[in-house]
Amino acid sequence: MKAIIVGGGIGGLAAAVAFHRRGWEVEVLERAPEFTEVGAGLAIQPNGLRALDALGLGDSLRAGGLADPPAGVRSTSGGWLIRNDIDDLKRRFGQWVTVHRADLIDLLRSAVPVQALRPGTQVRRVRPDGTVLHGGGTSTADLVVGADGLHSVTRRSLWPHAPGPRYVGYTTWRLIAPPQPIEGSAETWGRGERFGHLPMPDGRVYCYLMANAPAASQAGRAELRERFARWHDPIPALLASAREDTVLQHDTYELPNLRTYVRGKAAVLGDAAHAMTPDLGQGACQALEDAVTLAHAVDTLGMSPGLAAYDRARRPRTQLIVRRSRQVGAFAHWTSPSLTALRDVAIPLLPRSFFERSLAPAYSWTI
Repeated sequence: MKAIIVGGGIGGLAAAVAFHRRGWEVEVLERAPEFTEVGAGLAIQPNGLRALDALGLGDSLRAGGLADPPAGVRSTSGGWLIRNDIDDLKRRFGQWVTVHRADLIDLLRSAVPVQALRPGTQVRRVRPDGTVLHGGGTSTADLVVGADGLHSVTRRSLWPHAPGPRYVGYTTWRLIAPPQPIEGSAETWGRGERFGHLPMPDGRVYCYLMANAPAASQAGRAELRERFARWHDPIPALLASAREDTVLQHDTYELPNLRTYVRGKAAVLGDAAHAMTPDLGQGACQALEDAVTLAHAVDTLGMSPGLAAYDRARRPRTQLIVRRSRQVGAFAHWTSPSLTALRDVAIPLLPRSFFERSLAPAYSWTI
């Protein structure tokens, strides 16, 4: 059996590893000239780590250094809006790991046969019969896996009338600051703005910033330093220490729901199926879950029943995560002074269990 995977990011390479481990021939078509990632840091949450365990790669990631769960959410003055019980989260759900995206790509790529990797291949069309038209000609397989991201050619080919990406109203900056002491990972909410940081295994600090803005607006490090200059420590110091060339900016999009993730001999996964806002940090983890579940279902049940089982298992779950991520983002991006003041007073009064119950569906996945 052969699987063609369109896209060589986290989800696509994870799918390639999953099928290769089950004895399938795999072919990974990636439009970029090499398999790499220019992103910054990434928190692999317990469900994502369990998916990597299913691929035989979880311990390799753990060896790079474990991380604590998020400590919670703060106000711009530094007071806690939400304070998580870190030990309880680890006890209930498992371990967290922080990794650079490029390192995770390298780990996944190393588990795929080199002859299966075809960088510099632009896919033009995917057909439901397992045919892929690309710059190098035509390829056919028993299964085509569309893991080609937000602007997926696979998705457009199979569902040409499905709505495209939808801008959610805020842009996101990511950067890595030099090593410096911080107290774990946390997020801070302002009015239409927020800042998050988490320590990397080598002491560097991964930071992400979000702000309401028109699509395609741009801001560099100097503007970010000014925007967040009066926020609590260590936010100003983190921004001051980062180099301009480490700042990456991307507008934030999500994809409207599909009625199915499969058509004929093809399936979509990761952002191609359910691109979501980064508010729960679940994008990569859900792609890893997708890849493991798809390979298990198809290899165990056969093509048609396996694809149907994949769709039943993944579509309701991922679309729930998309909704919850959007809802969290809505609270964080309020701009009304009266509403944000009310939010900052009311949230600390809610029981801790209220927030932990909202996290449980994401963290508790098993294959």
